[in-house]
Amino acid sequence: MNAERSVLLTVHTGRAAAVESARLVVERLLHAGVAVRVLSDEADEIGCRGVEVVPPGPEAVDDAEMLIVLGGDGTLLRAAELARPSKTPVLGVNLGHVGFLAEAEVENLTSVVDAVVGRDYQVEERMTIDVTVRSNGAVLAATWALNEVTVEKTAGHMLEVVAEIDGRPLSRWGCDGVICATPTGSTAYAFSAGGPVVWPEVDALLVVPISAHALFSRPLVVSPRSTVAVEVLPGGPPGVLWADGRRRIDLRPGARVEVCRSATPVRLARLHGIEHSGALFTDRLVRKFRLPVEGWRGRARP
Repeated sequence: MNAERSVLLTVHTGRAAAVESARLVVERLLHAGVAVRVLSDEADEIGCRGVEVVPPGPEAVDDAEMLIVLGGDGTLLRAAELARPSKTPVLGVNLGHVGFLAEAEVENLTSVVDAVVGRDYQVEERMTIDVTVRSNGAVLAATWALNEVTVEKTAGHMLEVVAEIDGRPLSRWGCDGVICATPTGSTAYAFSAGGPVVWPEVDALLVVPISAHALFSRPLVVSPRSTVAVEVLPGGPPGVLWADGRRRIDLRPGARVEVCRSATPVRLARLHGIEHSGALFTDRLVRKFRLPVEGWRGRARP
């Protein structure tokens, strides 16, 4: 075996189809001379021989060529937490419902493995955001997100917030929450809240109020160089912050959440050339949302 090539495989082990697919991936990669690592908390369910079992954590991808993910977007977001510090490319194979972050569908699994073995892929960088929570100027917590960070109400209480862009107040909202999203996250929670779809190669930050009781509560698209802040008003109810729906931080009245572009992206492996990534995303949008395109004839050919 050529030990110089190694990939980490992570799986949604709660799905029988994912476990079966994982065994196929392991078998084909090992046969091609590519070493495979699996996380210790998934190894028993996968049950494959010849793999290296590693503890969960960012160190699991050290010196790995790639992180292959079998599951939905939630599984890929979990994998991104492992891969981001080392900038290891992540390749998603969708076994979920929509799977916007995944590069391929499970029915194409064999060709996906062949592309990895043949190094027939390219890598694109996806913007992430840094998130800082402050109170009276003191930093209480910090995190990051690939899709979005949300400031949300707790059960039964409307949240009272003031939004700020680049140090200037924008508007006060009584709302269910506020979403600050990346272009990658524009097709996730921000989309369901009425935000725009933004193509991944566009650099921008999205601010989407959720059910805001205010005259001015439209979704906003701001510069990627901007800093967005959401302040939970003193004297009102507390809130909660979620980063990618995975990491939670409780927000007391008076808390301030600051969001800005991160210097550390998440790298996604793409099986097709990224020179036409806009067209590929358009096709993905049509496929995932089953958009009607009947009658399209395309540009007339000379």
